[in-house]
Amino acid sequence: MKKITFTKDEKAAIVARLQRYFSEELDQTLGTLPAEFLLDFFTAEIGPYYYNQGLRDAHAALVSKMEDFGEAIYLLEKEPAKD
Repeated sequence: MKKITFTKDEKAAIVARLQRYFSEELDQTLGTLPAEFLLDFFTAEIGPYYYNQGLRDAHAALVSKMEDFGEAIYLLEKEPAKD
């Protein structure tokens, strides 16, 4: 599996959200470096579960649309003229 990566801006936004969560929900201060380490841990250890679920969801959506597409094609079929 390809490594999950984030842009610099995405990583900064996620780190800020982790820091805000720790502050608001846990009444603890989380420094930037520990927040980055926590993000790296979640990305490496937990991220694949979310990634795989996203793939399963995308596959299910694609299968559903393909079924709709097949139905639409069936509805376009014409009956040949009878002699």
